Amino acid sequence: MKGPPLDFRNGMVDMSHGGGGRAMAQLVDELFIAAFDNDLLRQRNDQASFAVEAGRMVMTTDGYVISPLFFPGGDIGSLAVHGTINDVAMAGAVPLALSASFIIEEGLPLADLRRIVLSMAAASREAGVPVVTGDTKVVERGKGDGLFITTTGIGRVPPGITISGDLARPGDAILVSGSMGDHGVAVMSQRENLGFATDLKSDSAALHGLVAAMVAATPSIHCLRDPTRGGLASTLNELAHQSGVGMIIEETAIPLRAEVAGACELLGLDPLYVANEGKLIAILPEAEASRLLAVMRDHPLGREAAVIGRVVEDRHRFVQMQTAFGGRRIVDWLAGEQLPRIC
Repeated sequence: MKGPPLDFRNGMVDMSHGGGGRAMAQLVDELFIAAFDNDLLRQRNDQASFAVEAGRMVMTTDGYVISPLFFPGGDIGSLAVHGTINDVAMAGAVPLALSASFIIEEGLPLADLRRIVLSMAAASREAGVPVVTGDTKVVERGKGDGLFITTTGIGRVPPGITISGDLARPGDAILVSGSMGDHGVAVMSQRENLGFATDLKSDSAALHGLVAAMVAATPSIHCLRDPTRGGLASTLNELAHQSGVGMIIEETAIPLRAEVAGACELLGLDPLYVANEGKLIAILPEAEASRLLAVMRDHPLGREAAVIGRVVEDRHRFVQMQTAFGGRRIVDWLAGEQLPRIC
C-alpha cells in the first residue's frame, strides 16, 4: 500500500530512500520521474533503449561535487546537465541523451533535493537533451556532504566533422567565447571562509547550440574545449601537449570582467586558472578565424568572443603570454588546485 506523499517542505532524506524498497520507489516516482518525465524514463527500466542515426557517436561521463550546492546563477543540478552536454558538444557532436546518478547524504532536506532536481530538469528541457535513465543511492550522515551527482551523456557527430584536442596546428588562431573566470568567482563568493560581495553570476550554460552554429559555418575547426577546472591556462596547456605545439596568447585580448579581476586580486589568485562552466576555446586555421568570430558574436553565448592568440611550433609545448607591459611569460599548468570543489 502506498504511503502518504513525500513532505517536500519539512522532510529529510533517510536511509530507506536508498534501500530499494517502497520508500525508494516513492522517491523515484514522486520526484525524479515526475521532474524528468519522458517516454523512456517512464518505462522504469534499468537502462534506456533508443534508436540512433548511423555515424560516429561520442560518450562522456562526469561527477559533480561542488560546494556549496547552490550558487549565484545555478546549482549542482543545472551544472551537471550543462557540464556533460558541453563535454559532448566539444567533439562537435549533437547531444542526444543523459543519464544521472545521485549519491545523497542521509539528512539532506527533501526541499533542497527537490529544488536541485527541478533545476536539473529545467536545464535538460531547455537544452532539449532528456535524462533517460538514472540511479539513486543514499549514504550515512556525514559520508556524503549533501549530494554528489554523476551524469553521462551521448551524442552524434555530424558527417564531415572531426574535432579533437590533438589537431591544433602551427598557424591556427585561438578564440574564446567570452569572459574568463565567472563561474569560479561566483562560487567563491558563497564560501563561508571566503565570502565577499559581488553581483557576479556563474556562466553555467549548455553550449551545444553555439557549437552547432560554429560547426555549420566553419567545419574546419580543429579543437574545441571548455576550460573548466584549471581554467584557461591549464586547458591551453592540455591542448598544446595533446597536439605537440606551442601557443602564444595576448593578455590584453582575453575577456575578463572587472569583478573577476578584483576578486582574484583580493584572494591572490590568477584569473587564468579560475574555472568556467559556460565558455569554450576554439582553435582553427587563421584564415577562418574572422568568419568564426562573427558567428560566435551573433549567438547569445558568444557575444564577448575574442581572438586571443595563435598556435606556434614549439618542441617544448610551452604556452606563453604577451603581457600588457610588453614582456612575455610562461603560462604553466596549474600546480595543485586553487580552489577545490568548484564543479
